Amino acid sequence: MLQPKSTTPIADEVPWSDSITSYDRQHRTIYLRILDACAYNASVEEMADRILGIDPILEPVRARKTVRSHIDRANWMVTTGSKHLFGS
Repeated sequence: MLQPKSTTPIADEVPWSDSITSYDRQHRTIYLRILDACAYNASVEEMADRILGIDPILEPVRARKTVRSHIDRANWMVTTGSKHLFGS
């Protein structure tokens, strides 16, 4: 289910925009892994550690904040961002 953590630098807060950003393009695999982990009911701690590379024991607030930010953006990519990709 959860693969080893990413080697791609992760922002604590995803840069938000009403269009797809370069951060989105660079982190699309992270978003897919986050959505997959959510579908399997992975905990925030598991996602922070295994996907984002943040130790949830040492940095619990940062872990929760960063996971939430990436979940929100991943959901945006699925519901709205995909329209930008496919021109609807």
